Amino acid sequence: ALEAGEEVALVTITAATGSTPQRVGAKMLVYADGRTVGTIGGGCYENDAFWKAREAIKARKPLNIKYELNDDFAQETGLVCGGQMEVFIEPVEASPDVYIFGAGHVGHSLARMAHDVGFRVHVIDDREKFASVERFGPGIDVTVEHIPTWLEQHKLPPASYAVVVTRGHTHDLDALRALASAQIRYVGLIGSRAKVKRIYDELRREGVPPEALRAVHAPIGLDIGAITPQEIAVSMLAELIAAREGKI
Repeated sequence: ALEAGEEVALVTITAATGSTPQRVGAKMLVYADGRTVGTIGGGCYENDAFWKAREAIKARKPLNIKYELNDDFAQETGLVCGGQMEVFIEPVEASPDVYIFGAGHVGHSLARMAHDVGFRVHVIDDREKFASVERFGPGIDVTVEHIPTWLEQHKLPPASYAVVVTRGHTHDLDALRALASAQIRYVGLIGSRAKVKRIYDELRREGVPPEALRAVHAPIGLDIGAITPQEIAVSMLAELIAAREGKI
């Protein structure tokens, strides 16, 4: 799941007394789409833990749940138990992937800094002069390809981040056309408010739903008065970190 960038929650029995269906340490892995691996004993309490695990994935916050397996519980569920059980539900995430579309000065600075703070960085640009492993350094995945073509051929992981910082209005439009409706954690677009409005107007004319555009962070970055490419990259990275930590 972590290799695929999928969001999951690990449900673990951390305490048990009396008669319980499973012992301490039993685990169940719950995927965001409802798949499960393993069991904590079945029955209504497992179903309850399953739904709480899916909520924990969305909220990205752990939960500690206590179950009283008393006579009333047994009558409701059909389970013959008489103990208490405690489970810990922990959302588990891999280092998040950030896809940077555009390898210019801002994209270069953002990629280097994002890598340093723990993102798995992927850079896509069609210019070999800019999109080179030597320029970006080790640990950053660099792809030389036409951005719309690359987006047609790749589905981004649900927990990933996408940043559009291409070299011009047309290229930004092409990238956002593919990304606006993508079911991923974060999409950001560089540009002035006037430029963003022009791109949004065009996409709306093409039929992109308004709610998809409302989910895009544009103009991307926190307002810190940034001017240079490096400063602009700092403002973008600050917003990415805020999104990663659930602050926005």
